[in-house]
Parts: sequence; structure tokens; C-alpha cells
Amino acid sequence: MRFRPLLRALRSRRRPVLLGSLGSTLPISSSWGYDRGTPVDRWYIERFLEEHRADITGRVLEIKDSGYTDRYGHAVTERAVLDVDSANEQATYLGDLARADDVPSGAFDCFVLTQTLQYIFDLRAAVGHAHRVLRPGGVLLATLPVVSRITDAPLMDYWRFTPLVAGRLLEEAFGPGEVSVAGPGNVLAQVAFLKGLAAEDLTEAELAAVDVRFPVVACARALRAL
Repeated sequence: MRFRPLLRALRSRRRPVLLGSLGSTLPISSSWGYDRGTPVDRWYIERFLEEHRADITGRVLEIKDSGYTDRYGHAVTERAVLDVDSANEQATYLGDLARADDVPSGAFDCFVLTQTLQYIFDLRAAVGHAHRVLRPGGVLLATLPVVSRITDAPLMDYWRFTPLVAGRLLEEAFGPGEVSVAGPGNVLAQVAFLKGLAAEDLTEAELAAVDVRFPVVACARALRAL
């Protein structure tokens, strides 16, 4: 019985594809690959932040905790955290980024905003606040999912983004010419991420290969003009 797909492929002159463990309709990991190592999307996110670590300085705002600020920042004078969870003792400010009126305007040199905008329905309001809280010359470092599993309840998971739409969205607030966007990834990395494999399950060459048709994340740097 198991040879019938192979026979059908041979008769139709198609090259057979042996999916192995990827053939299951269930993911290998249900936690984005954290239980296996580094999630594939985080491999790209961390390299993006490493590339732009010169921007993570002075007064820095981050979502949920200051983990990336601690890891990639230099000469940081303030580590501020925004979160919707009132139980988060690390939070400096409480609230949704789309309604972040309590965060002072023009206060931060850098805003590290990773994998957050998909949870906010009012994207334009959120990006407007991200622009507002930066001082002139301040930098937003944002990553947005192109492909991903849907987050479990109670979090709401609204959006997925192409690099093109990420750039257009940010340019509405920051202005043309102030935003640069990259879309790292390839089809193998997309499949591995959706199946719950970790970055450690692939080689660095496999992860580093870029096919613009198959990005995993959109990585954007936006500058608040002087």
C-alpha cells in the first residue's frame, strides 16, 4: 500500500517527494520550536538586532521585557518596558501600544518592537505611537511575521505582513525615505518554522539563503526625522 504513491508518481513521470516526519498534519513542536532550540523566526530577528545594535543605545523602550535591550544594547541609560499585562513587574508602562498615551512623547532613542504588531488591531494607531515616543533622530527596530502559526488564546492574533506592506505602514508615520525593510528567509525556513523545527535543525547556510518570494519575517528600521 505504501508504494502506491511512488508508483503513481513514476507513472506520471513526476519526481516522488518523500516527506518523512514532515508528512504529518501536526507540527513537530507546538511551541514554535522553543522546546528544540531557537525558533527559526528568532534566528532572523536576532541577526537583525545584531546588525543594528548601534541603534540600541541611550533610552530604550521594549515590549514585555528588556531582554533584547540587555543583550544587544550599549551605553543604555534607561530600560523601559511597555506591556498590557498588569502582572508584569518589569513593566514601566501598562497598556496597548495603540492606546499608549501614558508613554511620554519624544522620550526614547530607540524602540525595540519585535513580533508585536500582529496582536494589535489598530495598526496605524500603534505605529503612530511608536513614532511619537521617539525623539527626533530616534530609531524604531521592528520585526513583523510573514508566516507563523496562530497564537493560542487569550491573545488575539490579527495580522501577517509582507515586507512591502510593512514598509508602507511605517512610511505613513515616519515618512518616505526614513524606512528600510528586509525580508530574510526561504521556503525551507518557512516550512521548518511552521512545522515547529528549531534553527538548530537546519544549517546556517540553509537559514542564510534568501529567496524574496519566501520571507519568514519582515525586519524594519525606521528613523524619526530630525
